[in-house]
Amino acid sequence: MITTERLILRVPEPRDRAALHAMWADPEVMAELGPVKDAAASDAALAKHEGYRHEALGFWTVERRDDGAVLGFCGLKRGDPHNPIAGEIEAGWIIDRPYWRQGYALEAMVAAFDWGWAHFDAARIVAITSAINLKSQRLMERLGMHRLADGNFDHVMIPEGDPLRSMVTYAITRP
Repeated sequence: MITTERLILRVPEPRDRAALHAMWADPEVMAELGPVKDAAASDAALAKHEGYRHEALGFWTVERRDDGAVLGFCGLKRGDPHNPIAGEIEAGWIIDRPYWRQGYALEAMVAAFDWGWAHFDAARIVAITSAINLKSQRLMERLGMHRLADGNFDHVMIPEGDPLRSMVTYAITRP
């Protein structure tokens, strides 16, 4: 568990499922991230991240400290084998719509990066997003990440013609 001034980052628990599923099922939240998820796809996402726990990786539930509200899902994982960042430490986040523009993603990811540097000897942490997801790219820059000139690629798991297929890669080197 990681705590910040306003947040708790912790391993997801069964009580988080409804809030996380509602977030992943929201077309506005998912507009620049991927298709909305039904209950089965939400459970699969949680199970995928559970698979990283043997390394102490996997995204965490983002919980607000003062009232226990589930705000989102964020953290570090291994880059998927079908991406150019395969095996690297990859950062990611998703915050539910009612909590946008309140600094929660930045606060959570600063804590996640600090935790990552303390627990892994990786030379860098990377993140990918669709080329059209300018909000995530702005957050990456606020986190001190820089866009890799050779980091553009087409995501093989996203159909041709989908505006989310074109991806960009950002990285931050170990401080």
